[in-house]
Amino acid sequence: MPQLAEKTGTDPGALRRMLRCAAAVGVFTLRDGGKVGLTDMAQALRSDVPNSQRDMILFNGSEAVNRPYAEISTALRTGRPVFDEIFGMDFFGYLRQHPETSALFDRAMSRMSATTTQQLLDAFDFGRFRRVADIGGGQGYFLSELLLRHQEVRGTLVDQPQVVENAPGFFAEKGVAERAEVVSGDFFGELPSGHDAYVLKAVLHDWDDAAATAILRGVRRAIGDDTAARLVVLEHVLAPGDAWDQGKFLDIDMLLRFGGGERDLAEWRELLAAGGFALEGEPAAGRWAALVCRPV
Repeated sequence: MPQLAEKTGTDPGALRRMLRCAAAVGVFTLRDGGKVGLTDMAQALRSDVPNSQRDMILFNGSEAVNRPYAEISTALRTGRPVFDEIFGMDFFGYLRQHPETSALFDRAMSRMSATTTQQLLDAFDFGRFRRVADIGGGQGYFLSELLLRHQEVRGTLVDQPQVVENAPGFFAEKGVAERAEVVSGDFFGELPSGHDAYVLKAVLHDWDDAAATAILRGVRRAIGDDTAARLVVLEHVLAPGDAWDQGKFLDIDMLLRFGGGERDLAEWRELLAAGGFALEGEPAAGRWAALVCRPV
């Protein structure tokens, strides 16, 4: 314990009490002689493991996440996000002015995407399409994994210039550069046409219904008269009623930071209809799902 306290710049007694609390919920284990061991849960705090959540934990401890929760009562009264009032800018503007937090956020999202990507690619066969456009696809992790899995598919990554600036090099490292095009753009602006499928992964939950509808209508315009094309929305579908669902906690984060939110199946159907799409099938609730939508 003294060595840990010295490395972390903390008081040994206070650190012991905190670690004892964490051990009580399974994060660490306390051993004789004041030694601390890693449990399976604590392994995810390491940076050198495949399923590391270290960057996500650090981001969740940042000012950008913590301060809005101090104003949760304001959000409850108004129904509006409090982030803008606290920091004088929206979340993405904050990231542009705080490059260290922005880099941490990007790493955290990439780690999360590494887990959800494989689940979603297992759940839905993108091999049925020839050309796929990933709208708001960040640095290209999801698209690269899709292209690796389906060698006959070509892809287009669309996101803001500062987000995609390293994407060509990333695609080259993954060995898919010849089948991956990078387009600097904004999902509120004009989107590239001529694709068999358009993907919105973890985009719409950041936005309220009005903004999300505008994004969907932009995709609908890009599809045009191609009734065979599909929009694939990769998002969480909330479980109904009082069933346990981690997405219900993420929904509060969306309320405080963005004004967006997680949606249940009925809300997804209504939103998609407003954007010019009809949902095919009935995706499972209480988890991430592929919502396949046809243009109408």
